[in-house]
Amino acid sequence: MRIVHFLDPDGQETYGIPDNVGGALRLTGELFQELVPTTNTVKISKLLAPLVPCNIFGIGLNYSDHAIETGANPPEHPIIFMKPTSSLNASGAPIYIPKCCNHGLEVDYEAELAVVVGKTVRDVSEQQALDCVFGYTIANDISARRWQKHGGGGQWVRGKSFDGFCPLGPVLVTADELPDPQNLGLRSRLNNVLMQNGNTRDMLFSVSRLISLLSQDTTLLPGTVILTGTPAGVGFGRTPPVFLQPGDSIIVEIDGIGSLENNIM
Repeated sequence: MRIVHFLDPDGQETYGIPDNVGGALRLTGELFQELVPTTNTVKISKLLAPLVPCNIFGIGLNYSDHAIETGANPPEHPIIFMKPTSSLNASGAPIYIPKCCNHGLEVDYEAELAVVVGKTVRDVSEQQALDCVFGYTIANDISARRWQKHGGGGQWVRGKSFDGFCPLGPVLVTADELPDPQNLGLRSRLNNVLMQNGNTRDMLFSVSRLISLLSQDTTLLPGTVILTGTPAGVGFGRTPPVFLQPGDSIIVEIDGIGSLENNIM
């Protein structure tokens, strides 16, 4: 099932199955319990992020080519950080360059597969990890590089935490439609120019491995989102660097899910 989260013409927040002509078949029920299709098709007045996460985990340097372009060695263990839920953004919504990023261009894009956990899970094995996945969506892990590298005391969280720095969407695709998350092409396009072109098979740590590791003595709740890392081609890894500027359009595409698009303000 392909699920969108949106406002209808009455301003009511709802879930639905998109019809590709600006409407959706309304769903009733709860996202992680049971969603039941109705017979009511309504207009999508405003697209929202496909869910409101309870927690957002990020994984750094999970593609060896991206690690190399940053000058780092591929990690032996996952690099884990978190983004606050206040960074949540939707497809079609603007991304604002923070005022505190006024020391030169530094805001960057990162195309990523986002995993949505649908069950309460703790200490899950790698072999059973995919059983707790509700579905997948697209993420753009927007990052302010100066804050990430120099303004956060050595921690990455600050540079990845500004408002609007976690666009998700446009749809949430349930796990049954994407049984193999390790064979999905993903790309980013800046002003229609291809910047990243990778495949999830090149992850250093697979989706199942990440879930298993994150759940060690740690409860993952329904609505937990895991951003699984980005392939090579980010802006600061280029010569010269290419950073996001007001007026830009950034699109992230993942096979089987769709396209997440945001304009920079």
